[in-house]
Amino acid sequence: MLVAFNKTTTLVLTTIFFGIVLVIFYQYNPAESAFFIPCPFHALTDLHCPGCGSQRALHQLVHLNIWGAFKYNSLLVLSIPILMYSLVTKLHNYWYNTKYRVPFFYNNTFIYTYFGIVVLFWVLRNIPIEPFTYLAPTTV
Repeated sequence: MLVAFNKTTTLVLTTIFFGIVLVIFYQYNPAESAFFIPCPFHALTDLHCPGCGSQRALHQLVHLNIWGAFKYNSLLVLSIPILMYSLVTKLHNYWYNTKYRVPFFYNNTFIYTYFGIVVLFWVLRNIPIEPFTYLAPTTV
């Protein structure tokens, strides 16, 4: 049976979900807890993917340790303003039945540039010489 939710119910459930995720990342340190899933790419290759360190970075961010989060995954920290803007725009469009969007984010140049930055970050953080070693996830 498919249940249809109204906008208020959807907003409340979304808020509860994100609240639970924030509480989990606040209470449990991914570096010390077996609850979190390790990176399968790193486990297989011993290399860092672009997302390696993201869970530990989120733990640091909910504790307001921006520098610690930056040391775990700088790309995630630098991408948060884009992610937050996108989320707020989606919620606004959903709530007010609008179709507002920033053309810049849907431009092929932006998409390919961001993809190129992710691939470059992926490659550079696996080069074992300074200054590239600073891009790999480190301990705080």
